Amino acid sequence: MSNFSQFFGCYTALITPFKAGEVDVAAFESFVEWQIAEGVHGLVPCGTTGESPTLNPAEHGDVIARAVKVAKGRVKVMAGTGSNSTAEAIEYTKHAEKVGADAALVVAPYYNKPTQEGLYQHFKAVAAATSLPIFIYNIPGRSVVNMTDATLARLAEIKNIAGIKDATGDLARVATLRHLVGDRLVQFSGEDMTPVGFNAMGGRGVISVVSNLAPKLTAQIQELSLAGNHTEARDLHAKLVPLIAAMFVETNPMPVKFASSLIGKSDGSMRLPLVTPTTETQATVRAAMAGLKLI
Repeated sequence: MSNFSQFFGCYTALITPFKAGEVDVAAFESFVEWQIAEGVHGLVPCGTTGESPTLNPAEHGDVIARAVKVAKGRVKVMAGTGSNSTAEAIEYTKHAEKVGADAALVVAPYYNKPTQEGLYQHFKAVAAATSLPIFIYNIPGRSVVNMTDATLARLAEIKNIAGIKDATGDLARVATLRHLVGDRLVQFSGEDMTPVGFNAMGGRGVISVVSNLAPKLTAQIQELSLAGNHTEARDLHAKLVPLIAAMFVETNPMPVKFASSLIGKSDGSMRLPLVTPTTETQATVRAAMAGLKLI
């Protein structure tokens, strides 16, 4: 069993509310409190859904610090600290450790397209700079690099490499990675459509977009599946499918940010180059929200 088995369940990839172009601190803190009250097991500030590419370094650090402050140890905070610059990723990760985060989620470097050796050296350097557990975020659809099982197995030899958020949507990866490392790495699904099957194959949770809107339901699905009640988890997850689909009609986090405005959790605004979803997408989101009686 992994030494990091305390990381499991539903982790919400938190939105970052804005107001008049600035981070809406009050809305963010209220949102974090609501997520905890609804029963999520962890929080991920400053990930993709949190619009981390358009947060400046001061904002990035403040959002993480505020998530930790509000959580008060009640749930885990896995801070998004990745960058396509290794030096910047190290600085973000050091800051997350300083303010009390429980772990760091570090995305595979994007745009500069490192080789597998480059990926290994990147994560090795970040891990060496901190005592925080490091979760590797493999999302080839955005980073244009796909970490191989062999590279992940090499990284598993580093003591504070804790696990992976796998956003490939390829359930076979759970099995092929476990074949190499067993339960040494905690595997989180990064796809809201796959967590029941993912957990059944050896996963330990999901880092979720849809839990921004339906945290209680998403957390219940995790609790059922991790207890081995896969049929009940599957049936409950089926209720979420239309909303999950609606979240990805356009680029994440555009739909979820709009949806959050429908339940009063943000004003729905984003920073360029992200824009308000089309009227067609808005209608799809509204219908899915109404179907779950969220609005």
